Amino acid sequence: MEHFFTCPYCWERISMILDPTEETSDYTEDCEVCCRPIELFFRFSGEALVRFEARVIEGI
Repeated sequence: MEHFFTCPYCWERISMILDPTEETSDYTEDCEVCCRPIELFFRFSGEALVRFEARVIEGI
């Protein structure tokens, strides 16, 4: 499923593909625009995305 969110560093709108078969996921990915690392967390309930967070990694 495609999901759009805003980078917490540069405020650009980014899209990414999320896999709903992974009920919960927490990982780091670089922003496509500013290349800074973003901590991503998401949770699905069935096919529905019920929580998504894109967080600044402190100290970077």
